[in-house]
Amino acid sequence: MKFTINHTDANSKARAGVIDTDRGQILTPIFMPVGTQGTVKSVNQTELAERIKAQIILANTYHIYLRPGTSVINNAGGIHQFINWDKPMLTDSGGFQVFSLNEIRKINEQGVEFRSYLDGSKHFFSPESVMDIQRQIGADIMMAFDECTPYPCDYNYAKNSMGLTHRWLKRCIDRFDSTEDLYGKKQALFPIVQGSTFKDLRIESANFIAEQGREGNAIGGLSVGEPAEMMYEMTELVCDILPKDKPRYLMGVGTPENILECIALGIDMFDCVLPTRNARHGFIFTSQGIINIKNEKWKNDFSPLDDVFTPQYSKAYLKHLIKCNEFLGASIASIQNLSFYLWLVGEAREHIIAGDFISWKKSTLEVINRRL
Repeated sequence: MKFTINHTDANSKARAGVIDTDRGQILTPIFMPVGTQGTVKSVNQTELAERIKAQIILANTYHIYLRPGTSVINNAGGIHQFINWDKPMLTDSGGFQVFSLNEIRKINEQGVEFRSYLDGSKHFFSPESVMDIQRQIGADIMMAFDECTPYPCDYNYAKNSMGLTHRWLKRCIDRFDSTEDLYGKKQALFPIVQGSTFKDLRIESANFIAEQGREGNAIGGLSVGEPAEMMYEMTELVCDILPKDKPRYLMGVGTPENILECIALGIDMFDCVLPTRNARHGFIFTSQGIINIKNEKWKNDFSPLDDVFTPQYSKAYLKHLIKCNEFLGASIASIQNLSFYLWLVGEAREHIIAGDFISWKKSTLEVINRRL
């Protein structure tokens, strides 16, 4: 994997770059739609590639491991073959899912024992097994196994958790470097910065992760309930330490405003379930502002949902579909929201290149944050 920075913004830390993988290029900054179980909910792969213009999507190691299982993925020839997606993919480590199940898991130095949410069966994730699982899945970018601390979090817990994450990272790197890429394509490993919202821990973790010299780096443990300003403070602090010549991935973020603010701080990659989850509940992002399609005001509004992304469907029609819980409603709304997100980061890239990113960001936020 190779990362090239094409342009930097003179008035912020924003940059426009290109990530080259064996399965194609990713233009940054980029938003990655989340396909937890090998599918971006309500959207098929043709629409993802051709309408939404997604350049990379995610799958979740924890969920894919439990169902359909790595043997099925391996027999299919990897996740790309299994889901019919020929562009890059990233898998998270499953750590966030495992650690969120605090009533049915046990953590120790070796790893995590947990029970399946499907049938209660016992399983064990170690740094080594998580690397092996992601190898078998065949992701182009694999995430290190870490512990994601909650917010708020006690300082000592955050410090001990960060230490465990660092020790696990060393084991992830050893396993990754001693195993082969599968399915004929190169795979990359991204470490994850932790440390909750404590400056000294974030600095320590960022320095440790930077020293590992991997192809890219991620920032975890943010957007978990802390105030937005605190998230921005931690993000800026870490971005100032992580290598400038490697892509920076802020995990699980976030709203359109979060994304634009964090691009200005030096982040290159984002993911979040928010656009598709909100879509299924009728919360729509448009080029003119935010719509709650469930409101009665849209019942007889036959204007396009969005002139840019979904001009063929009216607001009244989408309201009807969402109210009836029709699958098509979730699909149209998800296509709209994801198209908006990909458009937003694409426009950010163009304005970084043009040199007017900060003024564009200000005027754009005024429009897209409006409640219609």
